Amino acid sequence: MPAIDVLRELRRNYPLYASQYLRIKDKDGKIVPLALNRAQQYVHEQIENQLRETGRVRVLVLKGRQQGISTYTEGRLYWRTTLNGGKTAFILTHEDKATTNIFGMAKNYHDNLPPALRPHTGASNANELVFDRLKSRYAVGTARTTGTGRSFTVHYFHGSEAAFWLNAKDHLAGLGQTVPDLPGTEIIIESTANGIGNMFHTMTMQAMRGEGDYRLIFVPWYWQPEYTREVPEGWSMTEEELEYKAIYDLTDGQMVWRRAKVETDFQGDSGLFDQEYPASIALAFRSSTLGSYLELPLIEKAMSTDIQPDEQAPKIMGVDPAEYGEDASAIACRQGRVVLPIDRYRKKGTMEIVGLTAIKADAWKPDAINVDCTGIGSGVADRLLELGYPVNRVHNGERAVEEALYIRRKEEMYGAFKKWLEDSPCSLPNDEVLKTDMVGPTYSYDSSRRLVMESKEKMKARGIPSPDSADAVALTFAVRIAARKQQPRRAPANWRVA
Repeated sequence: MPAIDVLRELRRNYPLYASQYLRIKDKDGKIVPLALNRAQQYVHEQIENQLRETGRVRVLVLKGRQQGISTYTEGRLYWRTTLNGGKTAFILTHEDKATTNIFGMAKNYHDNLPPALRPHTGASNANELVFDRLKSRYAVGTARTTGTGRSFTVHYFHGSEAAFWLNAKDHLAGLGQTVPDLPGTEIIIESTANGIGNMFHTMTMQAMRGEGDYRLIFVPWYWQPEYTREVPEGWSMTEEELEYKAIYDLTDGQMVWRRAKVETDFQGDSGLFDQEYPASIALAFRSSTLGSYLELPLIEKAMSTDIQPDEQAPKIMGVDPAEYGEDASAIACRQGRVVLPIDRYRKKGTMEIVGLTAIKADAWKPDAINVDCTGIGSGVADRLLELGYPVNRVHNGERAVEEALYIRRKEEMYGAFKKWLEDSPCSLPNDEVLKTDMVGPTYSYDSSRRLVMESKEKMKARGIPSPDSADAVALTFAVRIAARKQQPRRAPANWRVA
């Protein structure tokens, strides 16, 4: 193949370039080719998909420890800057040690590259490689002060362990002035979790809900083939471990490795293990689930259960309307022990929500539609009633029916929701947005030992978004509905407005 065709193929094919020309130190300290592992391949596929679809890269990577995401990203940025002229890559890390390690990784790539591909370097220093003839550069900095990296235009940016940055808000705000909003530019921000309420957590929740430009990529710990151990003779699992294994379809060897990590590295704290080695997005931010009214193991068990709806059970819709603010409108459909996939909509007006609900109702033919009548929900319920749909108006703040147990209707609905989860088997859609919504609210009791759910205002003060999807499912428990054989059938209404 002619040299120009080889170069063209190397510019196009990062996995090929990495496996043939990039060298890394593996976990045993040996210099080996960078052959992408499963996690790296998945991240690469997601990045390339976004690049094809949008012409640029804006991704957040939530991952566990030592899965090779920084290695992949440093190689990608080195590939970009050394095979293209006039480009700048900048990496921002959380601490000096990480800055040194990452620059050492790039220097290792450079030193081990064949002379024919290695670009000429000009005046470089401990944190920067300047490819003078290409007019490209590769620089690394630490997120200590707010101005780091803002002195030049960056085409490829890597934010490493962003959840641990000092001045994170200022650094992320500065990306708009550092990386131009142009085709071909790339921003890759990756981190393990570091609790809730920080900028990385906020951006992750936004990306998970499809808000903004960033696409969320999640990498579970159990994709690493080395995260396993030989199973000792006579070894057995606890009930919690058996459920965890079943939910994530793990091997006994992986569970032996997990227990060893929990008992040694994390001194028995499984919550800290879940933060550092997450199996799901909700577990990565597990500190937000401590004290949750709806317990994560129950949720994940329901999300891993596949059962069919009971045809005699009533079909109930829960509609939690929002309008043009940060919250989403959510529509949930439940028939007996099964909740169907949740529909979510943003920035829809009252009549738009009426139309979307009516379309869903005409197709699914529910026996009841329970609408939260707080705010614009009152208008939604009124119009649906006017059109002949079987609507129940629900007010979250009104007095509970079981006053001895619950302070308001909202708590009463969530109480019924929790009992439904506990009375397995039941089935929820495998939906990370629904999962994080369900574990969001904490709870307490008043002086009469009645349940009190955390308010949305307090949740938002903690950096937790409104649990719109969970509220929609909870609404399906607001009113007792008889079995379907006792329900009169209704003809679809003409919901469309002239």
